[in-house]
Amino acid sequence: MTSPQPAQRDKYVDWLRALSLIVVVVWHWAFTILEWKPHGPEPTSPLGFTSGLWILTWLLQVLPLFFYVGGHVHLLSWHRAGTRGVGIGAFVWRRIRALALPALFLSGVWVVIGAVVTYTFGVDWMWRVVLLVLSPLWFLGVYLVLIALLPVALWLHRRYDVLALIWLGGAALVVDVVRFRYGIDAAGWLNMIIVWGLAHQAGFFYDRVVRLPRRYDAALLWTGLFALVGLVYSGIYPGSMVGVPGDKWSNMAPPTFVIVALLLFQIGLVEVLRPAMERVLERPRWRRVNEFINRYSLPLFLFHTTGMAISLGLSWWLFGSLGDKIPPDLKWWLERPIAVIGPLICTTPVIYLFGRRRAPVRQMPDKGVRGSISS
Repeated sequence: MTSPQPAQRDKYVDWLRALSLIVVVVWHWAFTILEWKPHGPEPTSPLGFTSGLWILTWLLQVLPLFFYVGGHVHLLSWHRAGTRGVGIGAFVWRRIRALALPALFLSGVWVVIGAVVTYTFGVDWMWRVVLLVLSPLWFLGVYLVLIALLPVALWLHRRYDVLALIWLGGAALVVDVVRFRYGIDAAGWLNMIIVWGLAHQAGFFYDRVVRLPRRYDAALLWTGLFALVGLVYSGIYPGSMVGVPGDKWSNMAPPTFVIVALLLFQIGLVEVLRPAMERVLERPRWRRVNEFINRYSLPLFLFHTTGMAISLGLSWWLFGSLGDKIPPDLKWWLERPIAVIGPLICTTPVIYLFGRRRAPVRQMPDKGVRGSISS
């Protein structure tokens, strides 16, 4: 009697995880407007100059999806580690170390560059450049905290199951009430852990969502969409899912309850698209594309602002100009497809030198991608 074959790796999870990082990278490269001021470069967004464009952020702000998929991947990894006798403390430390070391190395290099340029050439605004290059790493800091809290999240999942999601959603809403109704702005920063923790915790239910009948996928999508419309048009929350100059506040810094609605919408959307995308990803060409972007998506994210800074520096050196036209004109919009070429060219050697994997990662089969998750 032959032993059963292990379950196939969920290629759709790999696709969603890599795609969410690449969308962030392309957004930064193509849609960051830099205005050069006396104190240094000042970034802004075309959303502040183009009416109605904010609706695209409902699809392009994919961090809720990233945290959701991350929760699922961490649960599967912990199950595999547990069967090998690895303790939760060792598992958490290994995950933190693997993610934190590259980020700390990158931060250290830029701090050294900032110090050398500032004190050697008297360029006071260099520290602002360092801050802009490193600022996209904020979400890795949150991600590391969630990994450190994984034992608590697992306990909540086992003990209270879906109630944990309800409580986290309720807590996020209470924080917004305290922040907006009573003017205690500092309370909003609690949602950095509550909202992203909810998205991460929701990933523990990934398998259950996959097994639901297709009509429930549409139900999730429409529930999230109606919640988004209701919250945005209540007049309390901005419509954009990213910070926009001129808005009273941002839905992302710190996150608001709107991001919970966005999470529901995006989970429903990716599940509605799942059957078609799984067929596409089974094709040999797309399978190779999926494997390639998964190999380089995290290094690309880590170093994409470094490549962007190098590209802008070369542009200034060669053409003597920095900064974009404000407000952006038609020419600026037409150039967006090619705006990513310079940063991509400058990021590639950085990845090759510092971010490439020394050996291919052995693909472990996902046990239970279509099976049950213990509650």
